[in-house]
Amino acid sequence: MKRIQNLNKILPFIILTFLLTGCWSQKEIDKSAYVIGIGIDKSEQQGKIKVTYLISNPEVGSTQEGGNTNEPPQEIITIEANSIIDSRDVANAVVAKEITYDILDVIIVSEELAKEKDFIRWIYDTTKDREIRRDTKLIITKENASEFITRNKPKLETRLHKYFEILLNHTNNIGLVPKSELHTFFRITESGADLFLAIYATTIKEEHIERKDDDSLIAGELKVEGNTNPTQFLGSAVFKNGQMIAKLSAEETRLSQLLNKAMIKADFLTSFPDPFMKKSMITAKIQQISQPEVKIDVTKKPPSIAATIPLEVEILTDHAMINYAKNRDKRDDLKKYLKNRIEEKYVKLIKRTQDDFKGQPFGFSLPARKYFLTIPQFEAYDWMHSYPDADVKVSVDITFGEFGRQSELPSYGGIRD
Repeated sequence: MKRIQNLNKILPFIILTFLLTGCWSQKEIDKSAYVIGIGIDKSEQQGKIKVTYLISNPEVGSTQEGGNTNEPPQEIITIEANSIIDSRDVANAVVAKEITYDILDVIIVSEELAKEKDFIRWIYDTTKDREIRRDTKLIITKENASEFITRNKPKLETRLHKYFEILLNHTNNIGLVPKSELHTFFRITESGADLFLAIYATTIKEEHIERKDDDSLIAGELKVEGNTNPTQFLGSAVFKNGQMIAKLSAEETRLSQLLNKAMIKADFLTSFPDPFMKKSMITAKIQQISQPEVKIDVTKKPPSIAATIPLEVEILTDHAMINYAKNRDKRDDLKKYLKNRIEEKYVKLIKRTQDDFKGQPFGFSLPARKYFLTIPQFEAYDWMHSYPDADVKVSVDITFGEFGRQSELPSYGGIRD
């Protein structure tokens, strides 16, 4: 009897031992096809879309690789499907390994499809698949997504999942493109109060364009020479109610990012005409010290909005050799010049958003909500339709930082003598 009691005590542990050693859901890396990018294009057949899979080979570029492999670093396939969901099973008719979205990083959509009213129907399929994360990046391309994926050939980074991660994080931090995630797209679209900015990219170079400032460019307009990747990530695509309606340049994207509390603080280099020396440019590093201060009056229609953006400017070039660190009068003149220049750019951008877009990508609806007691009250105010007539004023508060590593320069005349 005592032996049976002891056996009953030990038996559960024996059973647990067998259960814990099971790894029935385990999958070997070389048994799966890892999709890092999904491209979506219009199909000639109504009710269907073209889905392109950018599949990465995890063994290429790995430090644990046993030896050199002759396998390609990637595989690209394009198929027609009824939805993004069922395209995975259709693709497995061609791809031997089981397709997985474990490291999916980007969803790439052609501009042609993004401008369709029905685009919102297709993109909402991504909310149904449990493997597609909400922080997946949304990229809009000038050409078809399949063409963009095929022509994108990184030179220095063979691991494509790292290429997208590093490049998009850096370009977002310096304000060339917005932070474009599926979660934010759905949140803004469903709120119906703001505009969404998505990353804009292309591999097609514009050959015949007039010369612009580098900050005023959009993807495809930057002139680059040499043996390099033709892909450019520059500017943003503007979405209203889930449909693309326009594009913003890199400069307009930066201005929007500085004014939007929900976006990260920008830190970037830029150039502007030297007010003290004709045909010369000043290069400066601009940092956002803190979040913009936004005051909104919704006691009447249309609303009035007053925003102040604190900026720290570090002057890095001084071709006029004025020596701003020592010359306080010139420093004050430069601050006034920069303040007026940036505020004038905001006047033009806000006018464009009110006249052309009939909406704003600055996230003004978020601070405006606190002035309403209930959500129905905010919805009744109809923020989207109230904004075009709003009185919007943006001012910048500039503080000078360091004037480069060597702040003092000799006079030009003294050197020539």
